[in-house]
Amino acid sequence: MNRAIGVGVAATAMCVLAAFEHAGVRAAGGPAGAGDEEYRVLAPIESGNLLLFPVVKTSGRPAGSTPFLTLDEGIKSGQVEVTEAGRVRGLVRPRPGSGPWPGARMRGDQVNTLVLANNSDRPLLLLAGEIVTGGKQDRVIAKDRIVPPGSDPIDLSVFCIEPGRWVESSATFGGTAKSPAESFMVQPTVRQQAMVAKNQQQVWDSVHGSIAQLEMAPAAPGAAGSATPAPIDTTSYAKAMQNSAVSAKVDEAAAPVMKSREQVLARLRQEQAVGVVVAVRGELVWADLFADTDLLSRYWTKLVRSYAAESLTEGEEHAAPTVADAQQFLDRPRNGMENSEGEVGVYRYSEVNTGGAETFVLESLLPGASYEVHISRVKLRGEHRAPRPIAY
Repeated sequence: MNRAIGVGVAATAMCVLAAFEHAGVRAAGGPAGAGDEEYRVLAPIESGNLLLFPVVKTSGRPAGSTPFLTLDEGIKSGQVEVTEAGRVRGLVRPRPGSGPWPGARMRGDQVNTLVLANNSDRPLLLLAGEIVTGGKQDRVIAKDRIVPPGSDPIDLSVFCIEPGRWVESSATFGGTAKSPAESFMVQPTVRQQAMVAKNQQQVWDSVHGSIAQLEMAPAAPGAAGSATPAPIDTTSYAKAMQNSAVSAKVDEAAAPVMKSREQVLARLRQEQAVGVVVAVRGELVWADLFADTDLLSRYWTKLVRSYAAESLTEGEEHAAPTVADAQQFLDRPRNGMENSEGEVGVYRYSEVNTGGAETFVLESLLPGASYEVHISRVKLRGEHRAPRPIAY
């Protein structure tokens, strides 16, 4: 796969847009759990070690904007507040004739639990892999879910991605970046541990390994001190990604997509793309599908930068996959055990083993918005041990 990415912006944009001109293969059926939806994979956008295959919907629910608020939008507006469990009392809204929220009883802060309040008038969409920074340590959201508007505070299942700190840096949590162009979520290696392994120690191990790999990745062309990798003096995944040298590497790895971002998004909307299949070093590793193009575009930068970070890590090289390969990855039939959880009338979250991969489906059950909102397909890589006690 071509590693050269130092191309001009105009030429890059033309190459990226040309990729959308070639139609993919008609899907025999959508991902496991995708109901009546059918998907078609388009020719990929290439960015160094990264290939992104846009995915369009060929049947099912008509395209249209969704009512959901994203985590970044909610935190920026102040309508969504996240805090340590020990501070929950300040989030509870008194209601006439009702007793205190059960979770408001005395309890201390916990590594794997935060409390979230959605004070907006829109349902809040949370994706596994999204990061909140602050509190006593940075955390990553462990699973997709929907939080109804104006609801009581909820326990939010999280994993720590900053081993070594348990000192409060702020009363509440914030996002990962000051501007949308710098936003990110954890890369697929870390995201997989949170979603599939569901084990804190394995999340910490993946954070440590990812930081080390990002530190050793080649510097972006023209960067100061590019001959010698600069040390990353932090155990926090978020702070490592915010490091100027690492951020420059990630941006360079994503350059063919991000430099022409508005043109790419315009074409995604024109094609009514709803997701991507992701290949790193020629290996198909991930797919993210949304209910519509609007949601995909709102998460686009965050997702692309996470994929770009993954492409900076070392690994075995594979022959570049074809559109048919990506379609096959997306259409893998469902088999094995299915586990579901959720909240009556709000959402259902299902995990399905599909033979060498796991598929996660978030379905909205809200009135007027009853459909699948987000689907992740994860190629299982590495060892997934049985959970063990958290060593903190």
